[in-house]
Amino acid sequence: MLILGLTGSIGMGKSTTAAMFRDLGLPVYDADAAVHAAYAKGGACVEPLRAAFPGVVKDDAVDREALRRAVLGRPDEIERLNSIVHPIVRGLQKAFRDAARTAGADLIVLDVPLLFETRGDTLVDAVAVVTAPPEIQRERVLAREGMSVERMAALLAQQTPDAEKRAQADFVIDTSLGLEPARRQVAEIVAVMRDPARRPPSRRDRTSA
Repeated sequence: MLILGLTGSIGMGKSTTAAMFRDLGLPVYDADAAVHAAYAKGGACVEPLRAAFPGVVKDDAVDREALRRAVLGRPDEIERLNSIVHPIVRGLQKAFRDAARTAGADLIVLDVPLLFETRGDTLVDAVAVVTAPPEIQRERVLAREGMSVERMAALLAQQTPDAEKRAQADFVIDTSLGLEPARRQVAEIVAVMRDPARRPPSRRDRTSA
């Protein structure tokens, strides 16, 4: 089973692009959705985060805004948060991969915003980066409820710059051209991944070499 990592900075259109892969019948793991479930009542992150960050758990669920305030602009606290959340999410991701393999999937997509930052790119066969020009990214992000220039800057500071992501990518999907061009790019990536003659060498092989 082949694994395609899908990533991109905030406001680049990654969620919309992930849906296009789903529309083609590919199983797509959504890291953000996995985190939401892990933060919900009974989720795997609730008790570890209650212990690590007093006050961020309310009604037995993680209050994401309280957690954001607890770590924003504090690199050490962000690192501590990631050291708790990432292993849990990796476990959920493994369960997804195992289920897809059992179901006979030949190609799956791991939609992971911090793929490069967590070295998840070493665990996939290829990486597709979703991108758009900075002015479009800014317009999209600032249109979100509760977003500000300062918060956007803080979020971007936690992410590998778009130019670096694109430089490391096997595929680049430009979402600034419209939905139909993006769908064509997605379909071509799926075709290439399923064609041994065109598929890039597996990143997992490159990592272990």
